[in-house]
Amino acid sequence: MAAGAGARTVAEEAGGVSLAAPPPLALYVHVPWCVRKCPYCDFNSHELRAALPEEEYVAALVADLEHALPSVRGRKVHAVFFGGGTPSLLSARAIERLLVAFRARLEIEPDAEVTLEANPGTVEAAKFRGFAAAGVNRLSIGVQSFDPRSLRALGRIHDESEAARAIELAREHFANFNLDLMYALPGQTVEAARADVAAALAAGAPHLSFYHLTIEPNTLFHRHRPALPDEDVQADIHELVQGALAAAGYRNYETSAYARPGRECRHNLNYWRFGDYLGIGAGAHAKLSLGDRIVRQTRHKHPREYLARVAAGAPVHEEHALVRRDLVFEFALNALRLAEGFTLALFTGRTGLAPAAIERPLARAEARGLVVRDRARVRPTERGRRFLNDLVELFLE
Repeated sequence: MAAGAGARTVAEEAGGVSLAAPPPLALYVHVPWCVRKCPYCDFNSHELRAALPEEEYVAALVADLEHALPSVRGRKVHAVFFGGGTPSLLSARAIERLLVAFRARLEIEPDAEVTLEANPGTVEAAKFRGFAAAGVNRLSIGVQSFDPRSLRALGRIHDESEAARAIELAREHFANFNLDLMYALPGQTVEAARADVAAALAAGAPHLSFYHLTIEPNTLFHRHRPALPDEDVQADIHELVQGALAAAGYRNYETSAYARPGRECRHNLNYWRFGDYLGIGAGAHAKLSLGDRIVRQTRHKHPREYLARVAAGAPVHEEHALVRRDLVFEFALNALRLAEGFTLALFTGRTGLAPAAIERPLARAEARGLVVRDRARVRPTERGRRFLNDLVELFLE
């Protein structure tokens, strides 16, 4: 049955999902090791206390992908993302072997975006050349700050000179690269933040990610909370970041992402538009449309357990199908991060639900001035973007 404003879809009537076509598909590859765990980090990352088991892990990733092939067979992949942890701990040879293996098993588009996250503390010129030769065409560098005091407070293993060197090498070997930065850092002033923004703009990266530092559970900062700027200073820094980047020609197309025209991150846009992604590697997540259902998967988290489970032919730790309530909330949670918002046609195309399924929370959000909409598109207002958590909570029905 076609999904229309006056018709109930299969997803609504029977708890299944009926999509006119599968969403775009991306591949995420998780590398779980880092040199040192940062005190703010709640990702699945583990300090490397012995030699990196590179050969074993590369073989496990390929086996993991082969296990997942029936769920994605025949679909094109438009983006590949190596995240972590610190993927730049892997050798260029390992990345090349993986990309060759992926292309042999998946239909990866010739112009696919291939991103690799790199830590300035693990940078070598030969490695960057090797990553580019292997097929990586977009680098994401975890700078976080250019200020020595902030870098020490954040527990980073690099200093400002290593950050500058990493940026220099990125410019030399990659036409497209991103810098990850954070603000509202321990002890940070507006002037210190202004210097960080100026340094980021001077780097000339086509894409910048500026994240507000948040204190997450199960982190060292949660157990030993640092002294952060007060709310007024945080608000001033946020306005500074937005204003300076806009004046420099960067579009704030997503909550924390700024890009030159045409340089938006395709992989992350796929997340926010509720596309599909296959996640392989220790602790990786996946969201896949499988015929009559949309599922979320997680791989086993600890590297040793993951390697053992892959060897046993069972890399997936958990899998569950999204029900109607999940689909409405998770779509809104992602799509409302985008300045462009979403079309009702996209909502139906990605969830299998008619627009009526989202009408009640949209009406509440509109009444509170958090979104604006017409017959085709919904956009968050400036107030909605500022109070994003309040906005998405309205979709928890």
